[in-house]
Amino acid sequence: MPKAAEEQNQSPAPGSPGPAASVLTSTDTATPPPGAPVSGFPGESGPPPAEPRKRLPRVESLTGLRWWAAFFVFAHHMTNLAPLPIHDFLKYGTSGVTFFFVLSGFVLTWSAQPGTRFRTFYRRRFARIWPAHMIALIAAVFVFYRFDPPENMWWIKPVSVTVIVLSVFLLHGWSNDPTVLYGGNPASWTLSVEAFFYAYFPFVWRATKRLKLAGGLILCAAVIVVGGAYRLALFHYKDVVPVLPQPILHSVAFLFGIGLAIALRTGWKPRIPVWFAFLVTAGGLFTLWYSGEHPAQVPFAITMSLTQKEVLTLLYGFLILAVASRDTQGGRSLLRSRPLVALGQWSYAFYLVHATILYAIKEYHGVAGPTGWANLIWYAGICALSILVSWLLYKFVEHPLERKLRGPR
Repeated sequence: MPKAAEEQNQSPAPGSPGPAASVLTSTDTATPPPGAPVSGFPGESGPPPAEPRKRLPRVESLTGLRWWAAFFVFAHHMTNLAPLPIHDFLKYGTSGVTFFFVLSGFVLTWSAQPGTRFRTFYRRRFARIWPAHMIALIAAVFVFYRFDPPENMWWIKPVSVTVIVLSVFLLHGWSNDPTVLYGGNPASWTLSVEAFFYAYFPFVWRATKRLKLAGGLILCAAVIVVGGAYRLALFHYKDVVPVLPQPILHSVAFLFGIGLAIALRTGWKPRIPVWFAFLVTAGGLFTLWYSGEHPAQVPFAITMSLTQKEVLTLLYGFLILAVASRDTQGGRSLLRSRPLVALGQWSYAFYLVHATILYAIKEYHGVAGPTGWANLIWYAGICALSILVSWLLYKFVEHPLERKLRGPR
C-alpha cells in the first residue's frame, strides 16, 4: 500500500528540506551547491535553474480518500469473521489495493522534485514503509504462524523461516505460491509490489518528465491496452502465455497513475464533478459484481471479468483525477477535513494491522455468528480497535522513525 500520499501532511524535521514525495510541491526551491546535479534524479546534470519553479497546488483530498480505500479492504476482510448480507459484493474490497497502486504512481509523479538523488529517493521510500512494516510483521507472526498449526484454522501456517525472511526484505510478492505471496504479514504482499515500483520509478520519471498532456494520456491508454491484452491472452492461450508475478501485473495501475499526474502537471484542469466520479466508480463496481453474478444478462461479462484489474484501474484513476483536479482549482472538499486527513495519515498502519487483529479475535472467539446486519456491531468494534492501534503505530513508530531515517537531502 502506498505511503507517498500521506507525506503531504508531514511537517519536515528540523534541518530537513521536507518530504521527498510530497503532494504539495513539484520542486525544492533551495539553491543546490555548486556542481550538484539539478534534475529529477542522478545521471542528469546541468546548470541550476535561474529561478524557483512555481509550486504545484495542494491535493490534500487524496489523503482523505486513502482512508476510504483502506476501509473498503477492511470491510472485505471482515466478512471472514462477521459476514453481512452483501458479503458477495464486499469481496471487491480487495480492489482497494488497485486504488493504492494508481495513487502511488500519481503522487510520486505529482511531487517529483528536481535535484533529488537516487539514494535520497530510495532512503526516503525505505523510511516511509519499512519501520511500520517490521513492527506489524512481528505482531503478525504470532497470529498467523505456529510450529504445530491447528487443522481447523486455515489461516494459521507452519513456521517457515524462509518465507518470513523473504517478507522482511519484501521479496515474497514475486512468488505466485499463496503460502509465500501472503507470507509473514499477509497484507505486506502489496509492499513487495510497491518496493518494485519504487525501484524503477526514478527511471520512468526520467524517461517521461518531458511528456505533455497528450503524452500522459497516451501512456494511460497504452498500459490499459497492454494489460487487458495480456489478461485475455493468458485466458485464451494459457499453455503458452506465462503467468507474471504480482509486481509486474500491478505495474499497469502504477504507470496509469503516472500518466494521470503527467497530464495534470501540464496545467490540464478537467472539470469533473466529484459526486459524478464517485457515482461512476460505484456504478462500475456494481456492474462488475452484477456481471459476475449474472454473466448471461450482461454484455461482455466474461471480458469484463478477465480484465477486471484494468477496469478497476480506469474507475479509480477517474476518481483520483476528479478529486485531484478539484483541489488544484481550489474547490471545497470534505475529504480535506481534519478527521479524514488524520484517518488517511493512519491508513497505512490501519492496513497493516487490521487483519492481524481480526484473525487474532477469530482464533479465540470463532466466527461472530450467522450472516446478518447485526454483525455491523462487530464491524464497528473491530474498526475502532484497529484505528486505535494504527494511531499508536503511526505516532510512536511510523512517523518518528520516518523522520529520523529520512536524513538530510
